[in-house]
Amino acid sequence: MKSMKKYFAIALSALISLSMLAGCSGSTGSSSAAQSTAGTSAEGTAEYKVGLIQLMEHPSLDEIRTAIEAELDAKAAEEGFTYTYDYQNAQGDTATIANICQKFVADDVDVIVAIATQAAQGAATAVEGTDIPVIFSAVTDPVAAGLVENTEAPEGNITGTSDAIPVSKIFDLAAELTPDVQSFGLIYNTSEINSVSVIEETKAYLDEKGISYVENAVTATGEVQTAAQNLLNQCDAVFAPIDNTVASAMPILAEEAINAKKPVYVAADSMVADGGLATVGVNYTNLGTQTGDMVAKVLTGTSVSEIPVEVLKDNAVVVNEETAEAIGVDVSAYVQ
Repeated sequence: MKSMKKYFAIALSALISLSMLAGCSGSTGSSSAAQSTAGTSAEGTAEYKVGLIQLMEHPSLDEIRTAIEAELDAKAAEEGFTYTYDYQNAQGDTATIANICQKFVADDVDVIVAIATQAAQGAATAVEGTDIPVIFSAVTDPVAAGLVENTEAPEGNITGTSDAIPVSKIFDLAAELTPDVQSFGLIYNTSEINSVSVIEETKAYLDEKGISYVENAVTATGEVQTAAQNLLNQCDAVFAPIDNTVASAMPILAEEAINAKKPVYVAADSMVADGGLATVGVNYTNLGTQTGDMVAKVLTGTSVSEIPVEVLKDNAVVVNEETAEAIGVDVSAYVQ
């Protein structure tokens, strides 16, 4: 058998209207591959079309996408299929999400891969009335997001991977590293269902422990700096869930916290890499690999209803040594 080839479509501008292009960026390959139909390639192998939409660019989501691509390449070689691949970045815009997903449906892709909750919700809406499956990744609470009702046996044509973790693990770590913290500032975007779900869990935990907290909601990355300053003036530490808006401005939040000599605990390892003090979180490369494996299963005939929503069971403590040194916190127990 000839070696498998991965194609990238480059002629999207001829296929997408100007209105759909506004605010949207993507990655593509040969135009002949983009227009091929699912079935059998010239080499006699099964050929599929994959549309991948990412809510926005930031390290966690980029890491997931890279791992999905790598896993699909590996599975294509292993299973003996080829696939065209259309990656689109929605840049956090709801209208752009809808346009991208509608374009995928019009192209009759074999599967839509959606990274982050809002992208997954847009894909779910777009495929209504079709048999196009949706595989999501990094959806913290797929039930609250309205994507599935039964995570063990998805009843529709949607499944995927969740990056949910028990917030208690993060706050137990905070109590160990910074035991003098008596109050937390909670920063998140109320329009992100995943963030709201985690914050509700956080507040319940803090209430139970008798720890005070102050909330500050943001609607755009440009609001993060002011929100951070307000919270750091009122609280001993800050907590940010896996929030795409906050994650995109994490270096700014981290800088403000370091200047204030106060810790920021987060729910994603990439947010630690961008200056947060610590987290107990999932490995986003592993999450992307799991997602890519699920996509390959669907492409090669497995029913979505047979693929439960997967949550990574292995969590790891991740610390930022530079941030710890800057604010005077000992993280040596977690440094290898």
